[in-house]
Amino acid sequence: MGLLDKKFNSGGVIITKVDDLINWARLSSMFPMTFGIACCAIEFMTTGTSVYDMDRLGMAPRASPRQSDVMIVAGTVTFKMADRIRRLYEQMSEPRYVISMGSCSNCGGPYWEHGYHVVKGVDRIIPVDVYVPGCPPRPEALIGGFLKLQEKIRSESLMAPKALERLMKKQEA
Repeated sequence: MGLLDKKFNSGGVIITKVDDLINWARLSSMFPMTFGIACCAIEFMTTGTSVYDMDRLGMAPRASPRQSDVMIVAGTVTFKMADRIRRLYEQMSEPRYVISMGSCSNCGGPYWEHGYHVVKGVDRIIPVDVYVPGCPPRPEALIGGFLKLQEKIRSESLMAPKALERLMKKQEA
């Protein structure tokens, strides 16, 4: 049950869990950082046009990892790029999420067998939360990935012991 599912009359009071309120705010305002490497980046740009309007989902793309909470890896990941992807991921603040967009970032794409320079999936470098299949995936598929990520965020708890432990470690570093 989400925050907006609660019914109340005029002058009523909303009673909810803090987790529900925080998760509602986070899933309604995600800031993706694009890491467009190949043709999937073109499809991501199309998702931002007025035809698909990813702004209606609360998405506002950012160019800086410090302002982003979602990384979209779109395209072929080479071993030269792997260190940069990991570094950008580590610069993002917690909680952070990764969407792997397209066959190349999911598993190496058509280059996986003979491409000695291609990483066989971005999940070997950083943890991935949502995989969007396709070569390249259509904007509708990427929007579907955003919706899956929103469902994941909706069910999370920032007050859980694991989440608090991660935040404490990050503050100590």
